[in-house]
Amino acid sequence: MPSNSDIAKLLLRVSLGIFILFHGFYKIIHGIGGVEAMLSAASLPQFLAYGVYLGELIAPIFIILGLYARVASLVLAFNMLVAMYLAYGFSFGLAKYGGLAMESPLMFFVMAIVIALLGSGKFSINNK
Repeated sequence: MPSNSDIAKLLLRVSLGIFILFHGFYKIIHGIGGVEAMLSAASLPQFLAYGVYLGELIAPIFIILGLYARVASLVLAFNMLVAMYLAYGFSFGLAKYGGLAMESPLMFFVMAIVIALLGSGKFSINNK
């Protein structure tokens, strides 16, 4: 009988992976020009924008499958830190209707750190 913690880890992994994959698919369809522009504005090289494919396509697939989920979630957490820096400058300002302006990337960052700490659970390719 599966434990509640293994089911919770599966739910966390799958939900985070799917939510981030939507961002990755968007970048496949529409390109990474927006990311390149933010990198240029921050005086960083534009080629770093290609890292978004690793953080928003490859890492989420690994997280969903539970294949090296700890490492993949750390890659995703780093991706979210960079996104928060580029898009919000780590500003903890409020959005128009309350809540933090950078609420979504911050939530994705925390979810990724939780997966890195807990591991992927029983329902994963690595089974850890």
